[in-house]
Amino acid sequence: MTTLKEIPLFPLGVVLFPGTLLPIHIFEERYKTLINGCLESGRAFGVIYYTGENFYSTGCSAIVQSVVKKYKDGRMIILTQGQERFRIDAITGDKPYLTGRVEFFDDDPVSDTAELTALSKLALALFRDSLQLNKENQKLDIPETVDAKFLSFLIVAHSDFTLDEKQAFLEMRSTPDRLSRITLALRKLITRQKASREIEGIISGNGFLKNKKME
Repeated sequence: MTTLKEIPLFPLGVVLFPGTLLPIHIFEERYKTLINGCLESGRAFGVIYYTGENFYSTGCSAIVQSVVKKYKDGRMIILTQGQERFRIDAITGDKPYLTGRVEFFDDDPVSDTAELTALSKLALALFRDSLQLNKENQKLDIPETVDAKFLSFLIVAHSDFTLDEKQAFLEMRSTPDRLSRITLALRKLITRQKASREIEGIISGNGFLKNKKME
């Protein structure tokens, strides 16, 4: 029998993954109410990706780890951490913010651990290559022993994938399949990153043209 739970929902223009951190600036009155309620009760709320027009039915719950800064007018900057993924069964409640009846889910059990280990090593190696090519040069130290499922979430969260691509990874329920598709996506991403570097090299000259007649 499926167990459903009602939780507050917070539509945002991001995709949150289990175990990853997300700072949020709270400034709307309805979300001040939502977060203050979560702080008082210690309960989680659901983050769902909002495109600007619609929101997805699959999201990730979050807990408030700390209030980084609080302003006199009630605004605050909070640091949250992703917990469990869920699918919305129905929008409910009469609060000023969204609430929903949700079903939590996890990845399916894995039988072939050797395959999972190999996929994890390949995905991590490609991810590190991609970070080296990233113009912002992110620094993210991931140990080799990290859990495969969490590794897949970390890689997607910190890679230059589109939000729609990240949402698709969030919805997948197979760790091996997610890692396998991550390796394919990272290879394409690395190709794009290398091409971008080459183009930048071509157009970022010193501004001088060689003219043999002037030499």
